[in-house]
Amino acid sequence: MIFLALALQAADTMNPTDVRYRACLDLATSNPEAARNEAERFRLAGGGARARQCLGLAYAMEERWRDAAIAFEAAAQEATTAKDPLATRYWAQAGNAWLATGEPVKAYAALNNALADGTLTGQDKGEALLDRARALVAAGQLAGARTDLDAALDNAPKDPLAWLLSATLARRMKDLPRAQNDIGEALRLSADDASVQLEAGNIAALAGDADAAKKAWEAAVKIAPTSAAGQNARAALGQFDAPPAPAPAPSSK
Repeated sequence: MIFLALALQAADTMNPTDVRYRACLDLATSNPEAARNEAERFRLAGGGARARQCLGLAYAMEERWRDAAIAFEAAAQEATTAKDPLATRYWAQAGNAWLATGEPVKAYAALNNALADGTLTGQDKGEALLDRARALVAAGQLAGARTDLDAALDNAPKDPLAWLLSATLARRMKDLPRAQNDIGEALRLSADDASVQLEAGNIAALAGDADAAKKAWEAAVKIAPTSAAGQNARAALGQFDAPPAPAPAPSSK
């Protein structure tokens, strides 16, 4: 989970404040309600941006995405004011949470802040670029999303979600060879993901390969029958249902 991974990377020293920070993060994953109370006590005791980040993580574990986004953004703003280099990570977390609320404009702004100073590297940078691409897609800015996705793949080449979203974007942009290549990479990395199989079926259908499309959609249904991907795959399979036999013509006798 991006929130916990980024948070734990920030807790890399072990003075008393950092010990409390680490304990708060651990509590957020096991008992989010208790972690919210501890984060508030930690903030009043001078925990600063880290206390706010812990609060955001607790909200995220409860899927209270708007509350999480507000807490992460408050952590980022406080860290930015204090010139804390971890501010970029907090901005990335805020952007991810704003995406989960369905607010791509706020997500884009937060992710711009995360990427602005160039301190994010590797997987962290790749995930931030991937999230910014998602925000751009939601805003209908496909060319900008393509640029960010290409950069995300350079930084996080083993992330199946990046390949999946890249394939989906290529399909939407009518670039079938790119879509086929990228969904192949997503399948290689995560063939047991229903969303990957759903998109593999979509791309196969676009290419006119009905057998491959049917196979991929059947796999999506088998992997996660009640998920959105599984349900969409089941709907797509409906086109292969045999049509009802025509009614016999009425007898003229």
